[in-house]
Amino acid sequence: MLTRRTLVAAAPLAAATPAFAAPAADSFPAFVAGVKADALKAGIRAATLDRAFKGVTVNQRVIELDRKQPEFTLTWDQYKTRVVTEGRIAKGRDLFAKHRALLARVTERYNVSAVPIMGIWGLESDYGGSTGGFHVIEALATLAWEGRRAAFFRGELMDALKIIDAGDITPDRMTGSYAGAMGQPQFMPDSYLKFAVDFSGNGKRDIWTDPGDIFASVANYLAKSGWSGALPWGIGAILPAGFDPAQAGRDHRKRIAEWVKLGVRPARNLPPDTMAAVILPGGAGSEAFLACHPNFLAIRRYNPSDFYCISVGLIGERVTA
Repeated sequence: MLTRRTLVAAAPLAAATPAFAAPAADSFPAFVAGVKADALKAGIRAATLDRAFKGVTVNQRVIELDRKQPEFTLTWDQYKTRVVTEGRIAKGRDLFAKHRALLARVTERYNVSAVPIMGIWGLESDYGGSTGGFHVIEALATLAWEGRRAAFFRGELMDALKIIDAGDITPDRMTGSYAGAMGQPQFMPDSYLKFAVDFSGNGKRDIWTDPGDIFASVANYLAKSGWSGALPWGIGAILPAGFDPAQAGRDHRKRIAEWVKLGVRPARNLPPDTMAAVILPGGAGSEAFLACHPNFLAIRRYNPSDFYCISVGLIGERVTA
């Protein structure tokens, strides 16, 4: 997701986002009036709009964070050290034990194992401990008005209004990151409309507080992104001496049987016709993984980073072991 909250706090190693001249502050009420007019045409009720925009103003902190997004350059070892921590594993194990029966029901329905669910939950919000405290309507309205990515954020704002209009969440409880990523799985409103589910059956899709809805929504996201319940996300591998790193990378897929013929040793057995790619997150000579397709790509749709995908797998496997 393009605007997902930054997962790792690190020192900026490159210039911040270039300065962007926002419109005059007194133009915000007219902007909101235009959004309301478009929302009414889209069938959103006037009462919903009144509630959603009550007290909403330009949030300068949102603008500051959006403009000062640093570019991070982390090595795989640095990234792994920061996110695959013993504290995160221990917390995840406790929560997995608590929710094991619920996760089993989710797994049965969506044919997605608890491994990626727990890994994503842990990375996205530290298992719900860090979801962001911004008023989503105000944050999205601010970013859509500011104009740097106006079309994208206006679309997300309209989707957020649809969610409120459907009765899933009240405006005051719709909280998330400064960029509008919501709840414990950090869904943007568009993703919420596409993938969030009411697993608990109470008539609301609650990714903020309801564990069943949280787990099932992540599982549904992965299932609809092509997840195969017959395969893991990937496995560790030992490469032969002289392995050509040019053969590595997501786009260089071969069957496991072909990799074995080339001297690659998977950490455990997989069906020989499984399609996989060798991933070297730290570059040539680093630890190696066989990323199973389509599952690795399903996680990557959630966050387009190989580091993220591998970390989801590593965390999820240790938490659920």
